[in-house]
Amino acid sequence: MPLNDFTNKAVIITGGTDGIGLATGLAFGRQGAHVYLTHRWGSSDEDAIRAKFRDAGAPAPAILEADVSVDEDTEALLEAVKKDHDGVEVLISNVSFAHVSQDPSDLSKKALQRSINYSAWPFISYLQHIKAAFSRYPRYSLGMSSRGPEYFLPGYDFVAASKIVMETFCRYLTTDLLGEDIRINVLRANPVETRSLEATFGPEFAPFCRKYYSDRFFVDPEEVAKAALGLCSGLMDGVKGQVLLLDRGCGFADNVVRLFTHRERYGLKP
Repeated sequence: MPLNDFTNKAVIITGGTDGIGLATGLAFGRQGAHVYLTHRWGSSDEDAIRAKFRDAGAPAPAILEADVSVDEDTEALLEAVKKDHDGVEVLISNVSFAHVSQDPSDLSKKALQRSINYSAWPFISYLQHIKAAFSRYPRYSLGMSSRGPEYFLPGYDFVAASKIVMETFCRYLTTDLLGEDIRINVLRANPVETRSLEATFGPEFAPFCRKYYSDRFFVDPEEVAKAALGLCSGLMDGVKGQVLLLDRGCGFADNVVRLFTHRERYGLKP
């Protein structure tokens, strides 16, 4: 079965100028896609990004400042896409911005709403805007989630709540749109060592994890990008409405038996 041809197809990646978003943009760019990378608040070095695409032999990306929580920015983005394309092939909802709580007294409805507005709602609103602009949905829509909904991470309350909202809509939208030419899925990944990770958990988090889990605990941005490309390749079109975990199998081994087995390495005593 041949792979999908992405040559000059429009691929939108929100939060696409760094980390997982940029790696995913490069993966699609290498396949000839015309990649649209969004960012906000002047947070990207556009020359450096274009150089990475050039070095990868990929078409130059379109880099646009667009706040995913602002409808007018989304509409302006799609107007730019319409100048060169009659539809969107792939939508990657990658932006995640949420309040990091310090203790339960720090929780607020306003912070929850803000977190959902950035980390969950764009997964839905972008689909609505794309359908309104092009009279059809993208053939593939993929949300980037995290491990937060399934296990405890300190201060991660709002991120986890936002991601579970997105994951729930992945399933419901799939059911509601069964008659449409669209495949909607979500990727959950183990922590990816990015600037965002350090900003959330501090500079000591990654070294600590490497000490007690080894390098296997962290997933590379390129691994997530390859999984995203695979889901949109045409070879996995039967996969719809799924939340897929990328953890290198670490989740199976993450228990007290692992710590006991490696107790000498970690300096732990029975």
